[in-house]
Amino acid sequence: MSVPPESQEPDAVEEEVISTDGTVIAQAFRWSLLGLMLLGAIVFAVATLLSDEENEAEEIIDRDPIVGPGRLVTVAEQQPPLPFVDITKQTGVSFIHDSGATGEKLLPETMVGGVAWFDMDGDQDPDLLLTGGRSWPWDNSIGEDRSLGLYRNDAGQFVDVTLGSGFPQDAYAMGPAIGDVDGDGDLDVFLGCLGRDRLLLNDGGIFSEVPNAGGAGGPDEAWSSSSGFFDYDRDGDLDLFVCRYVQWSRTIDLELAFTLNGTDRAYGPPTNYQGAHCRLFENDGTGAFRDVSAERGIEVVNPATGLPLGKALALTICDFDRDGWLDVMVANDTVQNFMFHNQHGDFVEIGASSGVAFDRLGAATGAMGIDVSEPRGDARLAIAVANFANEASSLYAAEDPEHPLRFTDMSGAEGLGTPSRQRLSFGLFFFDVDMDGREDLLQINGHLEEEIAEVQASQSYRQPAQLFWNCGHDAKRCLALAPNNSVGDLANPLVGRGAGFADFDGDGDLDLAVAQAGAPAVIYRNDVASTASLRVLPDVGKLPGMAIGAEVTLTVDGVTRRRRISPTRSYLTQVPAEAWFGLEHTSATGTGTVSWIGGKTTPFTFEGAGTLIVRPEEVLGSDGSTVHEPQSQLPPT
Repeated sequence: MSVPPESQEPDAVEEEVISTDGTVIAQAFRWSLLGLMLLGAIVFAVATLLSDEENEAEEIIDRDPIVGPGRLVTVAEQQPPLPFVDITKQTGVSFIHDSGATGEKLLPETMVGGVAWFDMDGDQDPDLLLTGGRSWPWDNSIGEDRSLGLYRNDAGQFVDVTLGSGFPQDAYAMGPAIGDVDGDGDLDVFLGCLGRDRLLLNDGGIFSEVPNAGGAGGPDEAWSSSSGFFDYDRDGDLDLFVCRYVQWSRTIDLELAFTLNGTDRAYGPPTNYQGAHCRLFENDGTGAFRDVSAERGIEVVNPATGLPLGKALALTICDFDRDGWLDVMVANDTVQNFMFHNQHGDFVEIGASSGVAFDRLGAATGAMGIDVSEPRGDARLAIAVANFANEASSLYAAEDPEHPLRFTDMSGAEGLGTPSRQRLSFGLFFFDVDMDGREDLLQINGHLEEEIAEVQASQSYRQPAQLFWNCGHDAKRCLALAPNNSVGDLANPLVGRGAGFADFDGDGDLDLAVAQAGAPAVIYRNDVASTASLRVLPDVGKLPGMAIGAEVTLTVDGVTRRRRISPTRSYLTQVPAEAWFGLEHTSATGTGTVSWIGGKTTPFTFEGAGTLIVRPEEVLGSDGSTVHEPQSQLPPT
């Protein structure tokens, strides 16, 4: 039986150690000898090789010298200047968003500021609608309310036509939605509001308000944010999705008594407000709406409380799985995002299972603006979501085309995460800023509190925009933040809210309108050096539901790109219902298709830059006659 080490005598332990050390030394000596023999063999082999190389020295000298790869070119060196110029004063736009703030620090005051680019008079250039708040009913101060501004585009200059347009000035207006709800060929306007929503029918640029918004007005105590038209049931007319934020009142707000420094009142987060259900309204074809939210699966409840879960601020409408039925993703503030999968007219909420409900760490974010694109041009959609300060913006990328409803947050891997973390972002959208064929990403930023820097040194009230240039499909990171010294006046800090793009001056690139909270709206002209572009403008006449959500593909020199007709974007924003493609030169030619909602596909060809008006080949009127001629092309202006 062996003796435990603690019971052995000291001499025995010393003897065992000495014996073991001797064995180790002997083994080390043998290994050392073997190593010396191997080393000698290696030296001999190297000497032999050197001798052979000396014999072939003349041959080696005659060979072409080896040339190194040269200095690597960085993304910053590839990225062109991307300047925008503030031309607000020159254009005649003078609208100032009034939040109604008087010092009570009421939550809606931080959220106002919507933008809509749309052709209100049918002359094929974009006019501009800007929305804002108004004075509070309990405010007895004397002043003129101006809750929105309507500007007609006159060859790149804007004429204020608000007075006499029929638009109300007593609404606390949030997000507009643009669409032809009654099928008469004119674009109508829905206004999501704090309070009862509004619907205005367009008759050649003159608007008339419909009582109770044609059935979509909602209750007086509701708070609607963003909204959008689309044909959810594929019957040819435009239905309406309305985001609802929280259940708010002045009394609730004041009782919560939010503060930043422990003494002064501050704007509070939505966490202590009860959520609200989004609404889906079905159009009967004449502009009259019926609420089908519950029966179609739009109402989502908190399983722990049975109360509404959502706190919606923005939405994007897209056929994510390309099954011919439009789906809806909703950006929720401080609770999980929703994805409503359209299953032939009925919706199933799949946000968590699809990977878009939370960020990469599994947390809900303060989600604001939202948009969707194919940033790598490989048929995989990616959904960008603008988030609150100290939260990176999200970029949910589809895992592969075979599983279009499985997304992973790739914000960090694609270059968006770290730069966006310190900004509080509202407006966000994809657009091709330099017309190189790839869609870039713009974030519009601005905080809620003027005094935020006193308690958070990393934050500021006014913040510059962030323009992320698309580096291309073969880049390690798809998006690269453009430095402030390359983006012109976009580097000037703002209290940014809604933001949208349109080519208002007709020069073939995309300009910007940005809304601010409690400050003037800003118009930016795109001065980026670009080559050429093709604008694809759908015309579907009396079946407006066919166009919104349609997918446009364009093939030039064997390269195919895709765009969607998607006016509902960003935050409280609408852009023209058209698709833009960058071209390498003005004489480029190619082919394309428009896949309309409802299943029809229209092929087309184009010759050179300009505007291409595409019509379905066999859209029939109520009498069975053909409504449209084939597509036509207008040259660039």
